[in-house]
Amino acid sequence: MKIGFIGLGQMGRGMAANLIKAGHEVALYNRTAEKAQGLGGRVAASPADAARGAEVVFTMLADDKALAGVAYGEGGFIGALPAGSIHVSCSTISVAMAEALSAAHAKAGQKFVSAPVFGRPEAAAAAKLFVAAAGAEADLATCQPLFDAIGQRTFVLSHEPSRANLVKLSGNFLIAAVIESLGEALALVAKGGVDERAYLELLTSTLFSAPVYKTYGNLIVEQKFEPAGFAAPLGQKDVRLVLEAAEELNVPLPLASLLRDRFLTLLAHGGAALDWSAIGKLAAKDAGL
Repeated sequence: MKIGFIGLGQMGRGMAANLIKAGHEVALYNRTAEKAQGLGGRVAASPADAARGAEVVFTMLADDKALAGVAYGEGGFIGALPAGSIHVSCSTISVAMAEALSAAHAKAGQKFVSAPVFGRPEAAAAAKLFVAAAGAEADLATCQPLFDAIGQRTFVLSHEPSRANLVKLSGNFLIAAVIESLGEALALVAKGGVDERAYLELLTSTLFSAPVYKTYGNLIVEQKFEPAGFAAPLGQKDVRLVLEAAEELNVPLPLASLLRDRFLTLLAHGGAALDWSAIGKLAAKDAGL
């Protein structure tokens, strides 16, 4: 299949590489062109160049602003994507942005699928992502071989693309809540004289054996916050977006409000370059450890 891939950060680079390995013809675009080198695809000169003639364009970008910057206007891919082609957005964006893109693509005679992914950069490189997909049934069927190339399982959620974005935001909210609760529990036992590693081994070998507890528990205990697999400002952005979605739906999320402040505390103390799991060390600092 002829594909454009826009956004070659830590996640996008692995995803694009796996599409190329699967035999697809991929045109690559990234604002920093050097990141497109060495993957084997064609390096595109602009978002429009990546989309020109493509059957599917993937985007994997940091936020609404970055996605809008490559989608709209002169040089944007919407103006160059052929009628009937599909834009697959894998970015963690707002529900409102997904709705705006759905409308823009419909107006241009194009299709839109939301397919945000769960997994860190190592999962992207290994084609082990989980894909949360929503869109028209026929469009999802067209994209399924591509999802198979980047992930280990696809979950079809709705015919409305923006609902996949709501699910993704809710999932990242849950991960952030796990990080915070782990940090608090670790601070408690550490101040009481219990070895953190032994405590984490107990937790993750018994009632809390889910990968999220193992991954983030180890990052917190070992303080492996650099290089960031998922930078703290992106975590703060996702909590802000889930609060926006909750306000639109009149759903109180008290814990999300707390998490918003935890991320702002981390950023205020110079944590912008750290992994978002670094909020898990704030409780230890508060406890005087």
